Amino acid sequence: MTATIDSPRSGKISPQYRRTGSSRGNFEMLAWLFMRLSGVVLVVLIFGHLFVNLLVGEGIHAIDFGFVAGKWADPFWQIWDLAMLWLAMLHGTNGVRTIINDYAEKDSTRLWLKIVLYAATTVIIVLGTLVIFTFNPCPVVDGVPLPGGFCPA
Repeated sequence: MTATIDSPRSGKISPQYRRTGSSRGNFEMLAWLFMRLSGVVLVVLIFGHLFVNLLVGEGIHAIDFGFVAGKWADPFWQIWDLAMLWLAMLHGTNGVRTIINDYAEKDSTRLWLKIVLYAATTVIIVLGTLVIFTFNPCPVVDGVPLPGGFCPA
């Protein structure tokens, strides 16, 4: 004796993959690999950043404008923070791109979400890079140094 059971959703959900198009080649594999490698490098960069900022010297009590100014006076720390910024932004952008691809059903929605994502990423990377490399702890406006007590007279 055999019995058949009808699915309660028959006809409402199509289990087929609806997106069509050509293969993206190796891009997705390279994106997957980038996530793993950038994650490992980010762990080293972030723990190094936390160690220097929180444990060396006076610890968290020493973090102020002068601490950041002194740190960014050294090109090593500029490159360190720049690498941390770029890798974190690209790593996060790649993750959000994957989420958009997985959950946005309409092609137009997917396109606009990615445009907003890439625009925000570009703005943050450009502004962060400018801040790191153009940071001036002793700004002078119209020939008058701004007050702050950090810069020598």
